[in-house]
Amino acid sequence: MLSTEMSPARPPLVLAPLLAGLGVLSTCSWGGGAAERTNDSAPVPVTVAPAVQKDAPVSLRAIGNVTAYSTVSLKAQVEGRVARVYFAEGQEVKRGDLLFALDARPFEAALRQAEANLARDRAQAETARVEAGRFARLVKEGVVSQDEYDQAHARAASLEAAVVADQAAVESARIQVQYCSIASPIDGRIGEILVHEGNVVKANETFAVPQQELDEIRARLAGGELPVEAVRPAAEDHPVVGTLSFINNTVDTASGTVLLKAIFPNPNEELWPGQFVTVTLRLATRHDAVMIPSRAVQTGQDGKFVFVVQPDGTVASRPVSVGQTVGQEVVIEQGLAAGEQVVTEGQLRLAPGVRVQAKEEAV
Repeated sequence: MLSTEMSPARPPLVLAPLLAGLGVLSTCSWGGGAAERTNDSAPVPVTVAPAVQKDAPVSLRAIGNVTAYSTVSLKAQVEGRVARVYFAEGQEVKRGDLLFALDARPFEAALRQAEANLARDRAQAETARVEAGRFARLVKEGVVSQDEYDQAHARAASLEAAVVADQAAVESARIQVQYCSIASPIDGRIGEILVHEGNVVKANETFAVPQQELDEIRARLAGGELPVEAVRPAAEDHPVVGTLSFINNTVDTASGTVLLKAIFPNPNEELWPGQFVTVTLRLATRHDAVMIPSRAVQTGQDGKFVFVVQPDGTVASRPVSVGQTVGQEVVIEQGLAAGEQVVTEGQLRLAPGVRVQAKEEAV
């Protein structure tokens, strides 16, 4: 009886650890199946592009401020009433175009008076010259004294000097009349008009690069002109091309930069004074550089890398050394060879060894 009652109590003590063991074995078995399904899963769709070998510009990029090549503030050289304005604000004008006319009547009257004084003194000087000549003959004959001759000669010289002064006065008056017509000294666009008809006027309003780049810029400039591109925020695909024209002779101690200036023809007025633009100074051209789309480059804990599609259809993570950015592409200094395919879209789902379905990037 005792053996019959104790017999049923033993199996649970033995079976419990067996069931636990089975549970562990079962879990390990499903895990292995999950790993196999990952390897056999569908390829990840990605977009790829080849690493291309081509020429790449070596350049510097900075933010620049547009200024007018020539800015002229027109001021009257004489005081007078504005008789007429020949232009409108914002109008394009050419060099020599008449802009303002002042009331010239007072100046014309002064010119006539100066001319009359000149004519009078010329007549008197001629009379004095003739008289001095006559006295020179008479003093030799003893008819007049030496003192009388000297006085006649001095009077003639004085009137000759008066004639010279009158000629200067006439020229000055003529210039005053010319100042009444104000013309444009340059080709350009008119700004704000500060005076209008009837008003009385009285007589007498760039980009930087780091200083460590200065030596290379100067060396490159010595070999010829350096092209400069200016890009407006609203027109990034349409740069305006000019040439470097000026390097400042001092370094800004506050920012550690050097001021540069470039000249842009700007025939279509794409650049406007006061506007901020992105400026690229091209120093040279690097031949046969390996370049890829910049969006292919990823940043990890160990630095920059790209996913490269291997011949078996899987991807590998490849560390790269990235050089200069040129538009939407970057130069790869090390890590890639021309012709290798890199992933440009779809990197978030990738890991080394993952199989991919590659689609060429649209050009």
